[in-house]
Formats: sequence, C-alpha cells, structure tokens
Amino acid sequence: MKNSFSSLSDLAGAFGRDPLVSDNLNSSTEQKDKSDNSLVYSTQTGRIKQKKPTQDIGPSDGFAKVRRETKGRKGKGVITISGLGIDAKALKELAKKLKKTCGTGGSVVGEVIEVQGDKREQIKQVLESNGFKVKFVGG
Repeated sequence: MKNSFSSLSDLAGAFGRDPLVSDNLNSSTEQKDKSDNSLVYSTQTGRIKQKKPTQDIGPSDGFAKVRRETKGRKGKGVITISGLGIDAKALKELAKKLKKTCGTGGSVVGEVIEVQGDKREQIKQVLESNGFKVKFVGG
C-alpha cells in the first residue's frame, strides 16, 4: 500500500476523520488581532495617541471620612481619607499637601488618600482649611 500524503488534512482523511479546515488558523490570528488592537504608529498620520478612559468621580455626602487602619499592613498604622468627591488631579495635590504637612509618606489609591502614621489632628486641620467637613470614622 503506497499512499503519499501531501498534508495533514490528507492524513486525517485517510483515518476517517474530518480534515481540519484553516478556520483554526484564522481563529488564532483573530485572537491576536483582538488582543492587540491598539495602533501606535501609522505611516500616514504618524504617532497615534490613545484616548484615556475617564474615571467617574464617586459622589460625596459632604464629609471627608478619616479612618485609622492597620489591617493588611503588618500592624503599621495608616490614615485613610475617603469620600472627598474630587477628581484625580486635585486628589493628588491634596495628598501632596497632607504628606508635606504631616512629614510622612503616603499615596493615592483609587479615590482614597493614604497617609502613613497617626496624624489625625493635623490631617483634620488641613482638610478643614481646604473647605472639607471632617468626620472621624472607626476607632
């Protein structure tokens, strides 16, 4: 028996199986196209700038909630300030002012400002001078 198979589809047909159609290959290239659809540069227009998604600002009830947390931080105390209802740029500026006033580190995570250490009274003074009503939440 001298059978010459020129491709895998011929071999699959010899064993009674349906030959694989090139759809499988096309689907893998389609998946690559879907995952990498961000165009960076075009020879016609040059560099393409992607539109950054805008984040919605959470509603504020009029109070800046100041909370002391140690959970998940290996016992280190962190003051979190939430419920401010301001955009990301203003939030970063306020965090910078708070960190400089307290003389500690900190960061902005989402819509929450985290300041290291227990400086609640200093944070309250800074927030009230910026026009926020302050409410201490938790212990």
